[in-house]
Amino acid sequence: MLTERQMLILRMVVDDYVRSVEPVGSRTISKHSELGLSAATIRNEMADLEDLGFLEQPHTSAGRIPSQLGYRYYVDHLLATDVQLTERDVTAIKRLFGERVSEVERVAQQTAVILSGLTQYTSVVLGPQIYETSLRSLQIVPLGDHSAVVLVVTSAGQVQNRTVTFPDGVSARDAERLVRILNEKLQGVPMYRIRSRVMEEIMREVSRHIEDYEDAVRLLDQIVTVLDGDNQEKVFLGGATNMLLQPEFRDVQKVTPVLSWLEHKERVLGALREGDAWQQKLNVRIGGENDNELLHDCSVVTVTYQVGGNPLGVIGLIGPTRMEYARVIQLLDHAARGLTEMYAKHEKNL
Repeated sequence: MLTERQMLILRMVVDDYVRSVEPVGSRTISKHSELGLSAATIRNEMADLEDLGFLEQPHTSAGRIPSQLGYRYYVDHLLATDVQLTERDVTAIKRLFGERVSEVERVAQQTAVILSGLTQYTSVVLGPQIYETSLRSLQIVPLGDHSAVVLVVTSAGQVQNRTVTFPDGVSARDAERLVRILNEKLQGVPMYRIRSRVMEEIMREVSRHIEDYEDAVRLLDQIVTVLDGDNQEKVFLGGATNMLLQPEFRDVQKVTPVLSWLEHKERVLGALREGDAWQQKLNVRIGGENDNELLHDCSVVTVTYQVGGNPLGVIGLIGPTRMEYARVIQLLDHAARGLTEMYAKHEKNL
């Protein structure tokens, strides 16, 4: 258990190091007027904090820097809760969600771009979870005797559409009957289960209600392809090369593996879904707490956005362990609330 003095000194070391990217010495800390301690006393306390594993000394003559344990303690116990975002930060996020939303995916993508621009870290926005997204409705709009537009609406407010053509043995009336069967059998079914449910149940219904079974199956396959269009988790990245801006990653050999990792969205998706992290409102993983060894010099901070109390997606920032944690958490919280409100309004308007 740290003393109040040690906690104050640790907080000052972290704050100074985040700003300066230089090891922090006792003389620097002694200049903080609220501390009122001599450099010698501070030096002794910093030595004790190093012995406890909260600080590290990169060189014998240098000051000290926070260890991963120090950052963990800082985030869990010392993080300022009264940090105010700048007017620039607030304006950028308000502008993003202030417009009338017609394409929710575009807003998710823009969220990633804006967060990376405000922080100079790499941002990630994970679109609605397929495991939490189900079919709300399926509609067909005839374009003539031989084609129609199929509209798919999900519980996450996503809309997919595609033109389908009617095989020779299927009329527009048959197509409407087929869509009615699909709505009856698939409404509320998770998107990732749609194809298997079609194979298990829908085929039998089609054979009973549509005379030309083979042609009906060809049309059904076109419709299921539209449904499969939502069966993908969408990952939007912003500022993937921002790692190059961080002093810790000026070493090309150190940063190249991280940049290579960011190029593979399935790996990024895996990092966001580690354990039950995506189900938690806020998750902060520091250095070695990340399963992937390539991220052991990075911190990953994620926040979920929800609709109706259910996790819908994740937004996060990836940067060095020397991260502005308080500001990052505030930015992610504002963005998550904006996405939550946007999806809720979009769902009501469908």
